Amino acid sequence: MARTKGSLHDIGDAELLEQLAAAKEEAFNLRFQHVTGSLENTARLGAVRKQVARINTELREREIAAAEALSSQEEN
Repeated sequence: MARTKGSLHDIGDAELLEQLAAAKEEAFNLRFQHVTGSLENTARLGAVRKQVARINTELREREIAAAEALSSQEEN
């Protein structure tokens, strides 16, 4: 099930990367099932796509925060 932004914020980078890989694999499998006509819950495609976007957003926010922290340390 999709996690909320708050719960994604609480987990580590390694677990986020694992979840991202799992979600991408699930999205691939769902697209394959959709094409072959065996997918019953087509709404799951959108939910998984949003989950991937949420995880990518959290990873990018962390990357930006780390870069800002590094640049502020260099200024001092």
